[in-house]
Amino acid sequence: MASGIRDKVAILGMGCSKFGERWDAGPDDLMVEAYVEAMADAGIEASQLDAAWFSTHIDEIGTGKGGTPLSIALRLPNIAVTRVENFCASGSEAFRGAVYAVAAGAADIALAVGVEKLKDTGYGGLPFGAPGTLAPQVMPNGSAPGNFAQLASAYRAKHGVSKEDLKRAIAHVSVKSHANGAKNPKAHLRKPITEEQALKAPIIAEPLGLFDCCGVSDGAAAAIVTTPEIARALGKHDLVTVKALQLSVSNGYESQYNGWDGSHFHTARIAAGKAYKEAGIERPREQISMMEVHDCFSVTELVTMEDLFISAEGRGWRDVLDGFYDADGAVPCQIDGGLKCFGHPIGASGLRMLYEMYLQLQGRAGERQLRDPVLGMTHNLGGAPASNVCSVAIIGREGA
Repeated sequence: MASGIRDKVAILGMGCSKFGERWDAGPDDLMVEAYVEAMADAGIEASQLDAAWFSTHIDEIGTGKGGTPLSIALRLPNIAVTRVENFCASGSEAFRGAVYAVAAGAADIALAVGVEKLKDTGYGGLPFGAPGTLAPQVMPNGSAPGNFAQLASAYRAKHGVSKEDLKRAIAHVSVKSHANGAKNPKAHLRKPITEEQALKAPIIAEPLGLFDCCGVSDGAAAAIVTTPEIARALGKHDLVTVKALQLSVSNGYESQYNGWDGSHFHTARIAAGKAYKEAGIERPREQISMMEVHDCFSVTELVTMEDLFISAEGRGWRDVLDGFYDADGAVPCQIDGGLKCFGHPIGASGLRMLYEMYLQLQGRAGERQLRDPVLGMTHNLGGAPASNVCSVAIIGREGA
């Protein structure tokens, strides 16, 4: 029987580029920016890397297919490089590949890098991705804002939340994230907003206003992982170890059957349940110190609080309004500003989330630093509410 990976892998170093409209940099420049920081943090040479995993989603835009874009940009020493892609969970997939290689004993030290360069395309939103042959038959007319606006409507209908209360709750999500992002020099958007601004912003897809939608950015992030034994031999102390990594992928249940009511994310609940079991967590609301979740839209974050079993079902909006997820709340969420302030360079987002959790656990988050965090959780949701993939990772202090 599988025993899981709890405490079998330590994070040796991490790095993250500045996110934003990076007209000054191509994908290779962004990868180098994140990689150089990660290598300096790890304190190793390229010759010590055994393998790498590389994530980018819309490769046709300019980054390229295969592992060579990473290997060439970083001048890696002819090691194995595997390109992975899994919608918005692509960065988490790169991390999962590197972690599993180390946990299995196939590599002593492994690298994960994610990048996406989107602003040069000229698109106002995410570029169009090839849907495959079946998607048009299942969801022929969907748009991201429209799909997630339907999530808001379904949630409100199921739990009897008034239109005004839900609008206030999702506005609070955005105000909270912008307040956090203002303190982060690597975030794309660094200006606080008021609740009035969020409530009165132009509607993109009812009830989602302009400030309820994350932006499009360029960026990259990187992680270097190894065993705790090797990390200590390299002089590392107060290790941050991986507690759990779980991925759940939709099988069509949501979009092709009548059992799903559209008010939650089926895959998120499955991935979270498995991650808690792997990490030995029985009371997530009490045991999780902080979170980075996939806030592509403010309502997504609110619903995710329930799908991760932090808020009781139908109570997430109340916890949001009560400040439970604020920087000074019981379980801070998006302490770095989240997708709302970093934007969403798809291949990089999952690793960017882990970067913040890693800095917080090491007490290196500067002005954003939380008091004595023990366990950090990240959550990526890729695709539409009716057909998606979900990744949940938990990292924390060794032995926690």
